[in-house]
Amino acid sequence: MSAEEPLFRVVRGVPTAEELAALVGAIISRSRPAAAPAPTAPSAWARSGRPGSSRGWRAAGLPR
Repeated sequence: MSAEEPLFRVVRGVPTAEELAALVGAIISRSRPAAAPAPTAPSAWARSGRPGSSRGWRAAGLPR
C-alpha cells in the first residue's frame, strides 16, 4: 500500500463531513486492542480494616 492510497473509500453515496468523522472514529476505536488495567494491590490502610488483621486501626482500641 502506498502513502497516497487511502485506507478506505466510500463506494456508494455522498457522506457528510460529520458522517465520515463518525465512521473514522468507529473504525479507530474498534481497531485498538482493549487493554485491561493492571490490578493493583490494596494499600496497607485498606488491608488494616479487613477482618483477620490484628494490626490496624480496629485493633488499636482492643485491650492488650
